Amino acid sequence: MNLDNYYFMDDQIRLAAFAWLDKQIAIHGDVLPRELLATGFIFNGERITLLGPQGIWKPKSMKFPLSITTISNSQYNDSYTNDGFLKYNYRGTDPNHADNVGLRSLILLKKPLIYFRSIIKGKYLVTYPIFIIDDNKQHLMFTVALDDIKSVNTGNIQESENASFYRRSYLTSTIQVRVHQRSFRERVLLAYQNHCALCNLKHVELLDAAHIIADKEDIGDPIVTNGLALCKIHHAAFDNNFIGITADYQIKIREDLLTEIDGPMLKYGIQSLNNSKLILPTNRLNWPDPERLERRFLSFLKAV
Repeated sequence: MNLDNYYFMDDQIRLAAFAWLDKQIAIHGDVLPRELLATGFIFNGERITLLGPQGIWKPKSMKFPLSITTISNSQYNDSYTNDGFLKYNYRGTDPNHADNVGLRSLILLKKPLIYFRSIIKGKYLVTYPIFIIDDNKQHLMFTVALDDIKSVNTGNIQESENASFYRRSYLTSTIQVRVHQRSFRERVLLAYQNHCALCNLKHVELLDAAHIIADKEDIGDPIVTNGLALCKIHHAAFDNNFIGITADYQIKIREDLLTEIDGPMLKYGIQSLNNSKLILPTNRLNWPDPERLERRFLSFLKAV
């Protein structure tokens, strides 16, 4: 196969990978299990795996890397520049290692990749398209930018160099926010074994990780003991103080809702919970913090 054909095939596999990820995210959300990503999909009769044992991953059918991965608490401590771009460490200390050369090649070729960031063991936040925009051999580090998918599907977005820089900087900085949010959700749902702490609903697609104390407040830390696994209806009811939870894990329903007459959702989904007990995690270390519950319950009482 000549070089042009290699480049063409490489591009086609990238686009197919993005399309496949679009479908998976539509079903599961943007945090996907490693098993699914490592299995990948079939393209022209060949299996394309999206990640592997190395952080810089190139499937056998491709000429250049398809993805990069950051593992939490690994020896490679990826961070961010002052401009909000991701700093991604070389593989090893040899700038001429094949994986490092492969990523470096993508700077001039302007080919997009996929970025996987581990959230909890076996689950990864998926972000694409990303681009390698700089290479620092002295510090053994690449600089990575997230871009709009339109830059891949419809060619380069027509804008000034400054506008492109700030757009990419903003988009890349949002990865940190998503890592924070998704990590909290996954850890809380894992603690509650993927069921609602009020009604025991077990469909993970319908579950949220609710903060007891909002993260903008002084003790609103993104920790499991400041979280509750709630189905979407009970999350909304809790956030809006229709439902309160005492420091000893008793569920209280706002007085005006108890006397209201409506359909079965209100009767069986909310009113019937009054004075029942929270369904707690198996591990006592993950139980909601009573101090935070008490503080939140005072807000509920003020709304009654």
